Amino acid sequence: MDSELLKKVRKIEIKTKGLSHQIFAGEYHSAFKGRGMAFSEVREYSYGDDVRNMDWNVTARLRSPYIKVYEEERELTVMLLVDVSSSSIFGTTQKTKRELVAEIAAVLSFSASINNDKVGALFFSNKVEKFIPPKKGRTHLLRILSELLEFKPVESGTNISEALRFLSNAIKKKCTAFLLSDLLDVDAQGNPNYEEALKIAVNRHELSAINIYDPREREIPNIGYVRVRDAETGATDWIDTSSKAVRNAYSSWSHKAFANAATLFNRYRVDSVSISTEDDYVKSLISFFKKK
Repeated sequence: MDSELLKKVRKIEIKTKGLSHQIFAGEYHSAFKGRGMAFSEVREYSYGDDVRNMDWNVTARLRSPYIKVYEEERELTVMLLVDVSSSSIFGTTQKTKRELVAEIAAVLSFSASINNDKVGALFFSNKVEKFIPPKKGRTHLLRILSELLEFKPVESGTNISEALRFLSNAIKKKCTAFLLSDLLDVDAQGNPNYEEALKIAVNRHELSAINIYDPREREIPNIGYVRVRDAETGATDWIDTSSKAVRNAYSSWSHKAFANAATLFNRYRVDSVSISTEDDYVKSLISFFKKK
């Protein structure tokens, strides 16, 4: 690891590890405790126990109500599905989307580590670019972080379905997965292209979506004629941003695309949060974990 990369990694580690210890470890643990539960024993039913945990076989045999007692599994697996497509390097504030993703991924990784969970990562564009199997330890977490900061994808597009399908096939045991993406994988009408893969993934894993976006992706400012370039396709065009109709049309399409993604996540009970590159992501993540 060269000295400049080492400085970047160390800087993010100091910032996010502190946040993880002070704030997120408790919120993370509260959000995901009980999601990996192992059967422990049976005991007699007491008033107030959850009837969904009744052991009907033992109850019938002993002719007295008994419930199953579960304990938290000591170890969960956390997978980070990170969008490294060309649109992730876009940024008009102090951070690019990729830089914000790196910080959030670090917070999630250190929170998982404090919780004694294994962490793995999957980098994707319009194909799976890199898979880092889940492991524990600081060295492993720093490897994920350094890869994320320096990774140069082969492809430029976005295919969330490929990432979700790979997750479903590669990780057999149920895991907690975070999709970190700008979610710009939509058709011309702004409809997500990944519903079928999402449907399969949520039946096998606990998936959460963290939508990272830049404010200019929602609203275009009035700055006259500008030449724009699609980072993923390379296509260029001139647009007249002084035209209110042009600005409104873009804003309408953009908001529709993100609303469609939110609707899709709600349909399949995927917890999601949108975080702008100019937002305080600490507040957004705390609020997100508290809702889980």
